[in-house]
Amino acid sequence: MDSHRDWIRPSTEALVRVPGAQSLAQLHQGARGVVSEVLESAPGDAQGLILARRLIELGFVAGERFEIIGEVRPGGDPIAVSVGSSIFALRRREAQGVLVQLDGAGRAAGAAP
Repeated sequence: MDSHRDWIRPSTEALVRVPGAQSLAQLHQGARGVVSEVLESAPGDAQGLILARRLIELGFVAGERFEIIGEVRPGGDPIAVSVGSSIFALRRREAQGVLVQLDGAGRAAGAAP
């Protein structure tokens, strides 16, 4: 049985279930908060499910704290994200499926322009 399957939601379901959550890909350096959930890129998409599972295995699980600690310039892709006690470089397309809720202080620094 695939225990991670219950943690991954199709993208259309999650937007209804997690009010106030936004995609990690929309944020910028200094944004911090809590991971809400990880989405499949498209329901039934095998590659999207593999990516979502990998992100969960890396530590992007509901309730885990995160902070965007860097962006490559120019373009801002990839981003360096601290989650738990680890730091990962994620392309924005990979970060798209990670829904997060920002801390109050992270809203000003991490909001997309």
